[in-house]
Amino acid sequence: MNDIQRTMRSIIQRIATGPELSKDIALEEARLGMQAILDVEVDPVQAGIFLIALRMKRETDDEQRGVLDAVRDATQHVVADVDEVVDIADPYDGYNRCLPASPFLAPVLAECGVPAVSHGVDAVGPKFGVTHRHVLAAAGLPVDLSPTEAAARIADPAIGWSYLDQRAFAPKLHDLVGLRGTIVKRQVITTVEVLARPIHGRKKTHLVTGYVHKPYPRIYALLARHAGFESALLVRGVEGGVVPSLRQAGVCFNYQHLGEEQSFDIDPTALGIEQNVRAVPLPDDLPTTSRPGDEIAVAVDVPATAKAAAQAGMAALEGSRGPTYDSLVFAGALILWHLGREQTLQAGADRMRAALDSGAAARRLR
Repeated sequence: MNDIQRTMRSIIQRIATGPELSKDIALEEARLGMQAILDVEVDPVQAGIFLIALRMKRETDDEQRGVLDAVRDATQHVVADVDEVVDIADPYDGYNRCLPASPFLAPVLAECGVPAVSHGVDAVGPKFGVTHRHVLAAAGLPVDLSPTEAAARIADPAIGWSYLDQRAFAPKLHDLVGLRGTIVKRQVITTVEVLARPIHGRKKTHLVTGYVHKPYPRIYALLARHAGFESALLVRGVEGGVVPSLRQAGVCFNYQHLGEEQSFDIDPTALGIEQNVRAVPLPDDLPTTSRPGDEIAVAVDVPATAKAAAQAGMAALEGSRGPTYDSLVFAGALILWHLGREQTLQAGADRMRAALDSGAAARRLR
């Protein structure tokens, strides 16, 4: 037994002793444990126990920081040739209750002068839903770029945005997709992977991510500061994504200059958004599928849903009004206001509508 294996054995002995006797571990121990898993230096059974035991006793701030450090150490980091980059981090396990509009948010932001990157995977649990990769691939856009290629697209004034897959920027982390599916339940990786920050701006990188449950804004803000994001915008979004509900008021959080997070209220009607749906509905004519024995992943036909989302997104980028259009306007307005590019949310919404109505955002896909 080598030193790493002895360390993991010690960690497991402490974190996996039940709801009352489990002990917390230090930041450096969490980093070493996660690093050993990424480097395949411990048994897969021990890797699974490490992840689920942390979850069952509830991870401390230091444990989450340590796991994030290991993930970021395993990430290829590239600086794009622009001063600032907005990092759009939607849930990696995707969507299964609506058509995602957010894959098309980056090109509209680029048209508004904000270089942007989104990132994700093909499929991962617990939801195994429709991801940015699925939708962008269905739209005929590149999804297998290297970090260097993605950074070059972001720096290109005619493009200004890119998608980057975890398989390309953190292959060791991507290799754990199978293990995570076997574990079934959400683990700390699900929380921290969206903060890997593969593409940096020369001066600043800004995080935009979503949440559902109330404890997560504090956690995401804590981890975003730890990862070095200059600012963070945390949206209470549909299915945990970056687009808020289109039909009801909500709460978001943000911080600036690595400071403390603050909450603020949002209301779609204040931006001229009048919808009777929370998000872009799934078309009635989508083919059905099944996932026997899985009560977590609501079954959707991923290719058909991705194709429908791609068609809706490209139509919105050409100025076609509807829930996808309003989703892009709402999320984009929040980002432009958060970055100080517009002084009010209404002004941000007006700018997003102008980019969509002119068709200029659509040209960013070509």
